[in-house]
Formats: sequence, structure tokens, C-alpha cells
Amino acid sequence: MSDAAAAGPAAVSRAAIRPKVGRDDRLMLVFTLVIGLYLVVSLALPIFFMLWKSTEVRAFPYGAVELQVDTGAGFVPVGTLAAVAPQLGLGAAVDQARRSTSLTAAQLFPTRSFDGAPLKGLRMRLAVAADGTLDLSGKPVPPGEWAEVSVQDLRRLVLRAGTLRSFDNYTAYFSNPALTQSIVNSFAVALTTTLITVLLAFGFAYGLTRTCMPGKGLFRTIGMVPILVPSLLAGLSLVYLFGNQGLLKDLLFGAKIYGASGIIAGCVFYTFPHAFLIIATALSVSDARLYEAARSLRAPPRRTFFTVTLPGARYGLISAAFVVFTLTITEFGVPKVVGGDFNVLAVDIYKQVVGQQNFAMGAVVSVILLIPAVVAFVVDRMVTSRQVALLTARAVPYAPQRNRALDWAAFAFCCAVAALLLLILGVSQYAALVRFWPYDLSISLTHFVFEGVDGGGWGSYFNSVRLAFCTAIIGTVVVFIGAYLVEKGRGFVAARTGLHFLSMLPMAIPGLVLGLAYIFFFNDKSNPLNPLYGTMTILVICTVTHFYTVSHLTALTALKAMDREFEAVAASLKQPVTRMFTRITMPVCMPTGLDVAAYYFVNAMTTVSAVVFLYAPSTTLAAVAALNMDDAGQIQSAAAMCMLILYTNLAARGVHALLSRGLARTQEWRAR
Repeated sequence: MSDAAAAGPAAVSRAAIRPKVGRDDRLMLVFTLVIGLYLVVSLALPIFFMLWKSTEVRAFPYGAVELQVDTGAGFVPVGTLAAVAPQLGLGAAVDQARRSTSLTAAQLFPTRSFDGAPLKGLRMRLAVAADGTLDLSGKPVPPGEWAEVSVQDLRRLVLRAGTLRSFDNYTAYFSNPALTQSIVNSFAVALTTTLITVLLAFGFAYGLTRTCMPGKGLFRTIGMVPILVPSLLAGLSLVYLFGNQGLLKDLLFGAKIYGASGIIAGCVFYTFPHAFLIIATALSVSDARLYEAARSLRAPPRRTFFTVTLPGARYGLISAAFVVFTLTITEFGVPKVVGGDFNVLAVDIYKQVVGQQNFAMGAVVSVILLIPAVVAFVVDRMVTSRQVALLTARAVPYAPQRNRALDWAAFAFCCAVAALLLLILGVSQYAALVRFWPYDLSISLTHFVFEGVDGGGWGSYFNSVRLAFCTAIIGTVVVFIGAYLVEKGRGFVAARTGLHFLSMLPMAIPGLVLGLAYIFFFNDKSNPLNPLYGTMTILVICTVTHFYTVSHLTALTALKAMDREFEAVAASLKQPVTRMFTRITMPVCMPTGLDVAAYYFVNAMTTVSAVVFLYAPSTTLAAVAALNMDDAGQIQSAAAMCMLILYTNLAARGVHALLSRGLARTQEWRAR
């Protein structure tokens, strides 16, 4: 036995060589901390701030306010305001503050009397420092000092409510049946939409991957089109189809599109591409040997479907179901347009913040909306982590065989789904082109002029284009550097793990929740980043962060495909990591970089939920303008703006295709 072996594990541990931390490692650590700090400031802190604000309650400091009244015999102490509140007809401290955050002495003594005696004067003070202030003629009265007014000047003495931490906001929310009904409504709509969408997407994906039907490329393109338009376009089209002046309203036999049915129909259109893409990917990685074995065992097609096809695609189906559920329960555009009186959580947030200026209650609803989104995200991650590779090195890719009946049945099904998707787009295009729906159907471009309509018109459109360009460029650079540090970094495991964790968080945060969190965080005057509020910069930051996770995973997948030997060779040649990144990594990953940039561009053009609380008059965006036009009843102009967004995204996709084709020449080494 050798000496080292005889010395045991302790000797091996002492002999271990710790890699020397060089300049490149320190540089990568600095970049890891910078991008981590960006995600903390743009995501973690705003969400934490919103959670904190949801427990903030306005209340009058009844127990700290002492009173003395003069009814003709000089000033006589009557105790604290808490003691005489019932006598003065005041509600509880929190309830009273909900009615108004200030109370004048005239409101405390509206009859100018106390215990039946005419009031001649009043003294009031804050006995101790408390959350709340006492003002006399607009000037604050220090705690401990008396403020004295005559009966003629009672209005000059004002008690202002302070804040305290409590769960009273949550109590108030759950004690309001109208608000809690939104939870039931949201879950009912999300579950129904999930069931319908997954079934439709599975049939569509099955036809494209498991049959030999014609027109697969065209159907695949049509299936992805809904992702290029704002979600509220589906709501507008449903109004034109089944609304009070709709083309097909008779098909509803007197029923109304406004409500749950309209939200479900619109959300099915909006979420269809997401489910289709996931399920199609799951169905396209089957091992043909399983089907050969089933044929050898003379298993009928139905049994093969339930014992081979469905189990093989189960993780894709589960993931698609969670994605559709999360997108639907957090969706804002569709229920805003066709929801009517059917309240859901996402619209409740908008109503509380924009309609009632009740930010605390908006934060409460956001926290409630956050719970199912986070749970769905965590469960989806857990299920996905259990997925094993179906295609091994010895697997045989599945190639569909011709089956005349099945092929034509799949073709008919895909035609029906594609026709519905195109109908939604086509009716909005038609409505945007006619002069005055439904009375003057002559063709006109009047609604593309956007003069005299709400929302900012062409200025909003160009703001969206500017936002999309900035988001695509900045987001792609930040995401790729972050993904490179996570995947290719050496050492500093905790920092890289933390960065990866922060990169995964945005997928679990609904857009409305993120937008509201930005209001609380960036609109705080004490925040040094407050000058960003209301600028294009904060819109770019919010959009980059909102869509960070998918971009991060895409870049990570491309980087994982690169052998670590590249870094080892570069290190042996003493090449700095910056040269390795700019001359090797980025050129190799350029096609994926283009994909990420296109993803950011398209989503920045269509996003509504995350930015609807953050824009200023000079930074109004096209999708938000369409929402405001719909609010103002200018639905045809809203449809025109949505179609402009579609044209822009189609053009962007065309540019992306051309650039990808050009880049393909530089990637010919992959075929070797």
C-alpha cells in the first residue's frame, strides 16, 4: 500500500490543489455581481417593496390624541380621542381613515357642542410621537404641545392619519364578496381555458408532427401568428363578431359575449401558440422503436396512442397546461375588453390602482394573484426536472407513415383551427379598414390616421418601436453575458447560482404585479432611482426584466451546446475571457442571439400588462394606446393600432429570417 493511500482521505484532502484565482475570474465575478445587482434592483426589491406596502394601513392615532374642551368653565380634560370616539360618532381608526385621511376639529364637533353644552374652545395635542400629524393653520404642531382654537376656528385644526403595519387590507379584501368572487372567476376561467387550449393545441401539434397531411409549414406559421399581436386584439375581434353589432351574434342565440365566455374565447386565441409550441416539441422527440415494438405486438392504434404517444408527451402536456393556466389567470387585455361585469383578479388590480387610486388594495390583489402564478411555476419546474431524455444516442427518430384517413382528418382539424385563428385577425383588419362600423362599410384608411383619438396616435406607435429596439439590443446583451457567466464561469459557485435563481424569477411574476411593484419602488421620492419614473428608461428596464427568463434559458441552451474545451484551450493559450467571449462564443451563438433579440422585439411591441402603470404622456405605447382607445369607445382605431403592431412584428420576423439566412453561411461548420 502506498503512503498516500495509507494516510486516508485526510491526506488526499491536503493534497488537493486549489485553482488560482486570476484576473479573468475576478472580472467574471464583477460582471456576475453587476447583473445580479441589476436583477435585484429591477425585480427583487420592487416585489419586496410591494409586499411591504400591502401591509400598510392608514389609521388615525386615536390613543395618542388628548383633548380639552371649554364649555364656559375653562378648558377641561376629556381624555384621549380613543375614549371619546364613540361619543363623537367616529368609526374605528382604520375605517375612519379609509373614508378620509384627515379630520378637522369641525368634523369632530359638527354641532359645536360637547355633552349638550355649547363649545367655546378646544385644545388638542399629540401626547407622544405617533404615526400621524396635527396641523394648526397648515403648520405641524410638535408632539407634546397643545394647539388651541376657538369654536369659530375649528376648521384650522386638522388631524392627519398615519400608517401602521397590519393585515387589515387582507381582512377587508376577504370580507368583500364582490372582490373574493374574482378569485373564483379567475380560477374557473383559467381552468376552462387550459382544458380547451391544450386539447386544441394537442390536436394541431399531432397533425403537424405525426401525420403526412399537406400544408404543414403554412399551418405552423398560422399557429404562431397570435403571438405577434397584443392580447386585447382577440377581445376586439370578439366584439366585432359576437358583440351587440357583431357579424355572427345570431350564432349565440341571444347569449352575450361579454363575460366568462368572451374571456375564455379570447384567452384560447392568446395562449394557443404557447401550448402548441411546447406540445409540438414534446411530440417531435419520440423514439420510433417504441412504435415498431407496438406494431410487432399487434397493438391496435388506439392502444398505441394511449400507451406510447400520450406517455411520451405527458411532460409537454403538463408544462403546456401550467403555462396556459398562468398566462390566463394573469391575463389583463382580454378581460379588460370583453369581461363586462365578470371580474377577474388582473382587472381588479387595474380598477383598484387606476380607477380608485387605492394602491394598498391593488398590492393586496397583486399578492393574491402572485400565489397561483408562483405555485404553477414551481410545480412546472418540479415536473420538468423529472423529465428524462426520450431521444438517446441509439434512438430512432419517428417518421410518420401515410394513413389516408388520419391524414385528411388531421388536415380538416388543422384547417378548422387555422380558420378560427385567421377569422380573429381578419375581422379586426376588416373593422380597421371600414369607415363606420356597421353602418358605412366602405373601405377607408381613416382609422389609421389616429387624429383626435385617445392614446397618443402615431407618437405611441413610434414609442413602441423605440422601446422594442432598445429592449432587443440591451436585453440580448445583458441576457447573453448573464447566461455566459452562469454556464461558463469558473468558481464563485454561490454567486453564479444566485444569478441563475434571479434569472428564473421573472417567469413567475405576472406583468401587472411587476408594473405595480415598480410604482411603489421607483415612485418613492426617497429612492435615488426616482428620476427614472415616467421615462423610456424604466419601460426598457421593466420589459427586459419581464421577459428575462425565456431569453436566459434560450441563451443557456445555446451555451450548453458549446464544449467546455473551448475555454480550456483559451486558458492554455493565455487568452483573456473577453477575447474568448467576443471572438468565439458570440459568433458561434449569433443565431441564438438573433432569436433572443426577435423575441424581445415582438414582446416589447405587444406588451400591455407590465407597462400600463408606468408610461407617461410622452412615452405612451401603441398597445396601451389601443387599450385607451377601446376605453374611449374608439374601437376601430384600437383595431387599427393592433394591426399596425402585427405588421411591424411581421416585418421584424422577416428581417430576422433574412439575417438568419445570412448567418447560416457562417455556421456551415456545424454540418461537418
